[in-house]
Amino acid sequence: MGFSLIDGGDGAVPIVALTKDGLAQWREQAPAWQRDWAAAIGFAAEPGKFALLPGKEGGLAGVLVGSGGDEAAMWVLAGLSESLPAGNYRLSAVPEGGDAGQIALGWALGTYAFTRYQEKKKPGAARLVWPDGADRGLVERLAAAVFLARDLISTPASDMGPEELAAAAARVAEAAGARYRVVVGDELLRENYPTIHLVGRASDRPPRLVDIAWGDERAPKVTLVGKGVCFDSGGLDLKPASGMLNMKKDMAGAAIVLALGQAIMAARLNVRLRVLLPCVENSVAGNAMRPRDIVRTRKGISVEIGNTDAEGRLILCDGLAEAASETPALLVDIATLTGAARVALGPELPALFCNDDALAAVLVAAGAAADDPLWRMPLWRPYRRNLDSKIADINNVSEGPHGGAITAALYLQEFVAPGIPWAHLDVMAWNTRARPGRPEGAEAQTLRALYGHIAGRFG
Repeated sequence: MGFSLIDGGDGAVPIVALTKDGLAQWREQAPAWQRDWAAAIGFAAEPGKFALLPGKEGGLAGVLVGSGGDEAAMWVLAGLSESLPAGNYRLSAVPEGGDAGQIALGWALGTYAFTRYQEKKKPGAARLVWPDGADRGLVERLAAAVFLARDLISTPASDMGPEELAAAAARVAEAAGARYRVVVGDELLRENYPTIHLVGRASDRPPRLVDIAWGDERAPKVTLVGKGVCFDSGGLDLKPASGMLNMKKDMAGAAIVLALGQAIMAARLNVRLRVLLPCVENSVAGNAMRPRDIVRTRKGISVEIGNTDAEGRLILCDGLAEAASETPALLVDIATLTGAARVALGPELPALFCNDDALAAVLVAAGAAADDPLWRMPLWRPYRRNLDSKIADINNVSEGPHGGAITAALYLQEFVAPGIPWAHLDVMAWNTRARPGRPEGAEAQTLRALYGHIAGRFG
């Protein structure tokens, strides 16, 4: 892909990243005409702002860019690839607290644009020389993974149904030399995936389960499960128009899991990776699941349907039951599961639920290191009673309005065997505002954090 990163720095224009304190030191050393120019245009080293410095005899001599503030150092150059004049640039020095590879990744992520339905946008003509010390392979793997997830999430449901999502997964598996199979339609019943079938059966686009396996069978098992609801109408408990508007992104968990799997396989990490993607469309038809229906899951637990719009946990529970059957060393699921998590933490901070304190701590640390944050929420067992059913083993929703993200996580925990280290990530997967390197729209939240942990632990 390139990501507008190049070899060779001859003649490249230097970029100087400055905090407000660093700007004062730069002024003491800078040529008078550059110092006066920066002052005249009001450059104050504010994060996200930049200034083009003229040469003494014309031309572009350098670029000043503000750094610091609330943003991590990795994003210091992320907004420049589309803003700078055409040409080659180099970072004069890694700013304090920064990392060459992270800064290169920030630049790469800043080159992303979703252009499938528009005339092709011209790529930015500004190119960055690879900073010294950057791990090029890592940057390219992570950027490619994030781009894949963003593309899949951004694609409308008309072009990204269960079949198309499964086809994208097959392409990733084939490129990596992984084994895969797809269980489709009524085959789900024959192979005992009843809840995946239940949720997807009302659509004329049959539900399916993608099952990818890669790596040495003797290596530690890492299993990833992603919610692939390609569009969520809410079912018979129909969403209002405002709630349905952005439901093309309800398959973001599957997109992020697939992209994370791609990065793991590209790095050839020492794991036996398994990726499970239940792919469905939650539609309305005569054969749609109904409130108060009861389904017996893959694990044998009977579930009363308290709300047809709580379908994500239904498809995940069969996936988690199958994943747990192999007792992996690490089990992770990712889902756009609840609005309650967004109410609690906002759109930029995914909720982490985890049954293992040590695992939770290292995942939070990995998120902080990658500026891909997670916030741990409690698996508060007393709330499990809110999922009790009078006629089944469990209800898929709580009858009350409180603690919705917690009760959803507690529901999923019922399908994970005790002793398996498990993390559930409830994500927004959407940038509600544009920031450098993170355009408004689809986002691969938690991907970089999880890759950092898995690579560091099993690589």
